[in-house]
Amino acid sequence: MSNDPQDSSRHYSDTDCRWMRYALELACRGTGLASPNPQVGCVLIGPEGRAVGEGWHEYAQRDHAEIVALRHAGSRARGATAYVTLEPCSHTGRTGPCALSLIDAGVARVVVASADPNPLVAGDGIRMLREAGIEVKCGVLQEEAHRVNDSFARWIQNLLPFVTLKVAMTVDGRIAPTRSAMQQEQPQPYWITSEASRAEVQRMRHEADAVMTGIGTILADDPGLTDRSRLSRRRTLLRVVLDSALRIPLQSKIVQTAKDDVLLCTISRDESRIARLRHLGLRVEQFSPAADGRLPLDTVLELLGSEQILSVMTECGSALNSALLSGGHVDRLECFMAPWIFGDEARPAWNALAKPTVFPQSTWTRCGPDLRLRALLRDPWPYTLS
Repeated sequence: MSNDPQDSSRHYSDTDCRWMRYALELACRGTGLASPNPQVGCVLIGPEGRAVGEGWHEYAQRDHAEIVALRHAGSRARGATAYVTLEPCSHTGRTGPCALSLIDAGVARVVVASADPNPLVAGDGIRMLREAGIEVKCGVLQEEAHRVNDSFARWIQNLLPFVTLKVAMTVDGRIAPTRSAMQQEQPQPYWITSEASRAEVQRMRHEADAVMTGIGTILADDPGLTDRSRLSRRRTLLRVVLDSALRIPLQSKIVQTAKDDVLLCTISRDESRIARLRHLGLRVEQFSPAADGRLPLDTVLELLGSEQILSVMTECGSALNSALLSGGHVDRLECFMAPWIFGDEARPAWNALAKPTVFPQSTWTRCGPDLRLRALLRDPWPYTLS
């Protein structure tokens, strides 16, 4: 589709960019509410240049963003321009085709930010609109639109979750000082980054369908790993713990707060221990060990994908961070770097890696006194619109 001769211009007007930016804002209102569907926003602009209808998608409400906007606009949709962040669907699923609804409503023009990565659509929505005589403009704020739905793009094509590896570390790459330096009698989190960075991590948890950690982090920090953003979400954040030998303490926060929202992955065959954990409200899944005798990360991720978990954020120690990176399981890195130096004896963010990891698409921003590195390791989009 990037070679489509009908839409080869890369010039986008200020008006198109302004309204598409607003449509993206609408799409983001579906954060935590749209999964396992994509986040989509739509705004309808009448011939006089004013918004006549708008909408965004929430899974529980069923209707897609275009349908909500059309209902809002009513008869004012005729002759309007529709700004949609994702290509209108062309197939019948839980709802009818949105492309057909736009055609029936009499819109004159459709501006699309991003193609739909769903193989059931794959450009058919755009073709349907053009065949009906509607002018279609593609690719406006495409990169921004992609970032909103990276998780959906990864899952809909591969049935695997989009994995974000989050790490908070010092400028010398350490995630915790030595145990003696911490002066903690009981396991608890040791805050390296600022309040601003920690607030951003809560926002990231809210965006995710699941958060994953290893038993080492549970034993060292005893985290709760809950979504404390206070923002609405359709389904509870799934907390995933990788614990090969079932060493998780029964008095840990994650066990004590389990309410059918904790998945414990293990290769242990200790049935009495498993029965005890299940009685306490944890779901325990047993896996066959990988060739190295450890939990098979690929199989764990396949299980999550099969259960419509689109996005996983990891909050782990050095061993699991390294295994995820080395195994090619990480789609995006989110690194919060605090202005501290802990020295060589402190715990590293990752162990020795077999080869360097290159971040081809990365940005640096400030988060309070910290630096934030956001790097896309694997772009899940199959093609772009131009």
